[in-house]
Amino acid sequence: LSALAEDTKSYSSADDFQLHGFIAQGLIDVNGSDFVNDDGSVSTELTEIGLNATYQLSNKLRIAAQLVYLDGGNRYAKGVRVDYALLDWSVFNSEYWQANVYLGRFKNNHWLYSSSRDVPFARPSIILPQSVYFDGFRDIAVGSDGAALKLSHSNDNYGNFDLNLSYGTSPISDEQATNLLGEFARGKAKQDHDAQASFYWQPELSPWRFGISLLDSDFSYKQGTPDFFSDSDFTFQFYTANALYEGENWEFSGEVYQQRFIIDGFYSPTFYDDSVGQGYYVQTRYKINSDLTLLARYEDFYLDKEDKDGKKREENTGGLIPHYFGFHKDVTLGVSYDFTSNLRLRMEYHWVCGAGRLTPVVAPNPSVNSSENWQMWAAQIMYWF
Repeated sequence: LSALAEDTKSYSSADDFQLHGFIAQGLIDVNGSDFVNDDGSVSTELTEIGLNATYQLSNKLRIAAQLVYLDGGNRYAKGVRVDYALLDWSVFNSEYWQANVYLGRFKNNHWLYSSSRDVPFARPSIILPQSVYFDGFRDIAVGSDGAALKLSHSNDNYGNFDLNLSYGTSPISDEQATNLLGEFARGKAKQDHDAQASFYWQPELSPWRFGISLLDSDFSYKQGTPDFFSDSDFTFQFYTANALYEGENWEFSGEVYQQRFIIDGFYSPTFYDDSVGQGYYVQTRYKINSDLTLLARYEDFYLDKEDKDGKKREENTGGLIPHYFGFHKDVTLGVSYDFTSNLRLRMEYHWVCGAGRLTPVVAPNPSVNSSENWQMWAAQIMYWF
């Protein structure tokens, strides 16, 4: 610690403080689901405003934070939140090795687009593939309060390796709990822990990058007064494998995953459900020129691998939850155009089958989501500095 203090005193740079931000506003229209709103009208609830800053305390210490305002309708809670606020400690740095420790509210760097999902111009599309980047879990998945470790190694023969480890928790607001559990849940939800690990490998001089990730997380729910639901515990486990190819004009990416979701209680004190879901997406982008980029994507997801069409779930609930709440399929086409180096327009259209990726999650709303097939288009203009 004394060495770190001395390093802080001796550090001086004209570029030690950096401030950046973005503003993104758009229109979105959903026909056949409550993905954004309940009435199906064209909506301006496609707003993202962010400000992030970094300050280099020393050669080894850096602080960074991002504050954002979001309005996405039913996708996530509306309002201001702190995406991350962390201390970045460069523990070790050599020609071939680098180790960093992050303390505070750190960013999730485990999934292919998890580190860029909070910045509109950095991610590949307006709406990310919901099979992996489910907007209902957005604030929980962006980062956690705790500690993370990143270990990087560069090898002249085998390429670059990255190992990420993290442990923490994410706060769950009342509005977030309503989005996840349903409007009749009057109690308090909290995340008890979130442990994640990921490993990435990019072969030497290769345009390909490959990765795997593991997640284990526990949640709890304390019954309110009055409340339709009971005290409960939830376990969510998530395993992914991904690949990314970045060529001169073409980009290919995809992730395949399996999840395990355990509900102990909630619907009644004796209720218990342990289901394993699976999903994937494949995506390609083609850069026509330096300004114009096209996108195409297909994704497929089902909540229970033993009930891919959702028929068993519909039977078990006496028809209260239709079968199409058991899966989610999406075909997406999009286009992006850069007017300047920091002004971009994105447009995309989605053909969706199923309601498996709509909020609320635990207590679905079939009265509003009465269509198995629905469509969505979105257009967003974004500026950054």
